Amino acid sequence: MSRKRTVSRRKKIVMLVTAVALVGGGAAVMAGTSQASVACDGLAGALANNEKFIADQRAAPDALSDARIANREAVVEEIKRKQAASGCEVGQGSAQPPAQDAPADPPASQAPAEPPARAAPPAQGADGEQVCAGSTVTLSGEAGPPAASSNEFPAGTTLRVTNLDNNRSVTVEVTSTSGSCVLLNDAAFEEVREPGKFLIRRALVERTG
Repeated sequence: MSRKRTVSRRKKIVMLVTAVALVGGGAAVMAGTSQASVACDGLAGALANNEKFIADQRAAPDALSDARIANREAVVEEIKRKQAASGCEVGQGSAQPPAQDAPADPPASQAPAEPPARAAPPAQGADGEQVCAGSTVTLSGEAGPPAASSNEFPAGTTLRVTNLDNNRSVTVEVTSTSGSCVLLNDAAFEEVREPGKFLIRRALVERTG
């Protein structure tokens, strides 16, 4: 074999290896970007929920509103610190509605001709009633033992939250009010989260007490 043909074959091999390395590196960057996006989305949702709660308290204050607002303002600052540490846009989420809010009604031209079917009764789990159907679950940024806050259930209600992506569950008591159907504090969220994620998109929430 001539020297010219040998050199040409070596060049082809080097070019092929380089191309494979570039493709692999691109995939790693895309995977990292995707994980960061999920984390930022979760933090943005938590921030929006807490800012909505503060706005609601200011719109309809009661004797405990000042204390609740002060607590939630501290939570907002903690979430912003987490956004900065995760490389997210700090403060992102203030213009977003809570993740679990229902979409707006469709325009009249898109409304169904027939009346919607009656909703099925709440599903029953092994020990409780399924609630918060379709809601995502995120964290409030609050410290303390595992607990939850809710805009639907009074303090003292017991809820079991299962992350269907990893089948991990936590049972918590509602201790305060928030802008979400269920919002877990940091300790409770750690029990069911997936590494690097701040939002549970596939959650099963059951009322057990």
